[in-house]
Amino acid sequence: MRDATPVCQRVARILGAEVVEEVHNHHNFAWRETHQGEELWVVRKGATPAFPGQKGFVGGTMGETSVVLEGVENESAKHSLYSTVHGAGRVMGRMEAKGKWKGARCVKPGRVNWREWQDTLKGQGVELRGGGADEAPECYKRLADVLGYHGDTIDVLHTLRPIGVAMAGRDEFDPYRD
Repeated sequence: MRDATPVCQRVARILGAEVVEEVHNHHNFAWRETHQGEELWVVRKGATPAFPGQKGFVGGTMGETSVVLEGVENESAKHSLYSTVHGAGRVMGRMEAKGKWKGARCVKPGRVNWREWQDTLKGQGVELRGGGADEAPECYKRLADVLGYHGDTIDVLHTLRPIGVAMAGRDEFDPYRD
């Protein structure tokens, strides 16, 4: 049976911390919304809602900053149906990063040196649990650059430096992985 404790509470328990506010990143869902007087189904694949005053979390890579942001009201935001990114976006496919494996045999090597990234993250003071080469920082765009394109549709409220990353490991099934 799966633990029904909310993710933020579970992470706080692991870190021995207290949750003071939860800000979520609801992406890859569809909502029935009214925009400019019209009822629409809005599908945000790879995006998250950013209505005026609505806070959201946008993650950077495991070794770089993430942000808490808030949607603002203006024509650009209205035109985007009050949506923004849910992350920086990939520049490298998962198989390209980690390579192709058949059991324990490497069929095609990946481009990412995962051992080196683990050492780099440790040197930055980031506690890493799980993850793999396909989630290494070099697989993603820089979040600051991506947010720059959304400039007047959002306000960045907080910039967060990673201290810990918890992900399913290479050999674990993750039902939420995209």
